[in-house]
Amino acid sequence: MAHLRTSVWGPAEFVGLPPWWLVGEGLLAGSLGAVAIVGTAVVGAWYGLPALAAGEAGLVCAVALVLYLGMVRAGRALVGLVAVLAVCLALQVPQAAAGVVLAERGRVESVVVTSVEGGATAAASRGRYLCSVADQGGIPLRVRIWRGCGQTTRPGDVLAVVYDPKGHVPTRGVEAEVTAVGPLRDVAGWAAALVAACLLAVVRSYRLTHTAAAPAHGTDAATP
Repeated sequence: MAHLRTSVWGPAEFVGLPPWWLVGEGLLAGSLGAVAIVGTAVVGAWYGLPALAAGEAGLVCAVALVLYLGMVRAGRALVGLVAVLAVCLALQVPQAAAGVVLAERGRVESVVVTSVEGGATAAASRGRYLCSVADQGGIPLRVRIWRGCGQTTRPGDVLAVVYDPKGHVPTRGVEAEVTAVGPLRDVAGWAAALVAACLLAVVRSYRLTHTAAAPAHGTDAATP
């Protein structure tokens, strides 16, 4: 049972509080992993790199973090928890990264609603109302807007949208003031949970080094 507990949760072979350097190592590993996952998506969205913006690079960073925990022989259950949190963060980040780009260099303009679909009875829209819109020149946009599109919205109404002048991220509707803090706040919980799980995994991976006692000088090591 002791061996099973060690394999699943890690040995944690220390008395009292864990060493400060071990806590620092866990915080550093978790923070670097979270920053790498979020940062690659933001860089990809900013420069228009699909492999980074879509979260694929974030998944690679998640795998690298899991491999690191395997190298320090962390408990399997905690490694699995870190893997799940890292993958969830990598899947959530692309939307947040697009929001950061729109907040930093997006431009707001007015569009005209051409049709409204969705609602509580439409399963495909997850209960949202989706507005098809056209710009002031009458050219339809290729995306449908749900932010700012509601039950009372009708064709001919005017909505505000924010778009990327470089076209690297899709256009969105505007609900409130556009800031970079909001999108990052949406993934802050996942990042904090990932750092905490990584810290716990690294701390509990600590093992004491047992050195076998050497035989005394002039004494035969073998016992007849």
